[in-house]
Amino acid sequence: MKKIAGLTISEHNNSKRIINIDIENEIIEKLIFPFNKFDLTALELKPFTRFTIAKSLDDLTHNKLSKLINSIIRDRSTGCFIIGPKNLDTKIDDTFLVKLSTAVAHLIGNPNHDSMTGKYYARFFVKHEDKSDSYLRKAYTNMDLHTDGTYVKEVTDWLLMTKIEEQNVKGGETAMLHLDDWEYCEDLYNDPVGRQNFIWGSPKSKNIDYKVEHPVFSSDDNGKPKISYIDQFPEPQNMKQGIFLQKLSDSLESSKKKVITKLLVGSSIVANNYFWLHGRRPFVINKMLSRELLRIRGKFTK
Repeated sequence: MKKIAGLTISEHNNSKRIINIDIENEIIEKLIFPFNKFDLTALELKPFTRFTIAKSLDDLTHNKLSKLINSIIRDRSTGCFIIGPKNLDTKIDDTFLVKLSTAVAHLIGNPNHDSMTGKYYARFFVKHEDKSDSYLRKAYTNMDLHTDGTYVKEVTDWLLMTKIEEQNVKGGETAMLHLDDWEYCEDLYNDPVGRQNFIWGSPKSKNIDYKVEHPVFSSDDNGKPKISYIDQFPEPQNMKQGIFLQKLSDSLESSKKKVITKLLVGSSIVANNYFWLHGRRPFVINKMLSRELLRIRGKFTK
């Protein structure tokens, strides 16, 4: 554990690849004034304001935060961090957390348009009852390991997820898997079917009226595997593709290398979308269950 510029930095208890970044109270206190300068409507309609609050956050850490999180998220040996206020208090409400998430995201890149909500971010609830058309809101179904952006044309380099609030929650832990830890990666990566173009669609709630084609596996500049996959949206065109996807799904879900973590309210998990997969364990049934999440995903600033 080390402290720099109002930040406490440590390795995650369950994985050396995931870095914890706690923002000390002194930074949070000093953020309140610059954050209050812009309401959420301004952030949604005037993109430059998002960079303004990101700079306010970075300046308060003497520009250490931007360097730190970019070094983590772009490094294949890590590629993931969890960041949030060290202590939650009454001054930190849901609006503050949206702004903090926005600031962190804009220190690493430029968010994609989220077609589900028509904004640069999405906020959504997971509750006891659900009539949605995807696993995203189904509390009692395991959300299998996947990456984001499989069905859109935009580049999706990274993903940020913030836990805004939760009540009456048991279970629902976050599951993460790094490709380089996955026991079956070499086998699936070297299967030629995984390099074929697959058709990827999406349910109506995503508000995407087109389909895209791309393989499950590709390679980075160093020849290391990258993955773009989610179980619900590929449309296999033949038996080979269908059986490959089943083998892939089974191999991911049976991995003993998954990192299971319970994200604290107010915290964000940010991961490289090419070599980290994420999912969620089922919740324990409770009619009063409620969790609100925020999602931002986008591309790196060059």
